[in-house]
Amino acid sequence: MSRPKKDPLFGAAVLKVAFGMRQDENVEGFRFVYEGVLRDLGVTDEEVEAYLEKNRDLVMAAARGKT
Repeated sequence: MSRPKKDPLFGAAVLKVAFGMRQDENVEGFRFVYEGVLRDLGVTDEEVEAYLEKNRDLVMAAARGKT
């Protein structure tokens, strides 16, 4: 289960999951960074959530540094 290179949804999903694992996803600093990343990548949080539903194992492994 490999991921395509430079997939903006993958990057945004890893960021979101990594902060979630630290329970920092509601911290103002995370929201500021995450919203900026979404804007720069041209994706929405809803798209990231949909991507996560389909690719959770891959994203979790990457967030843990195991890819």
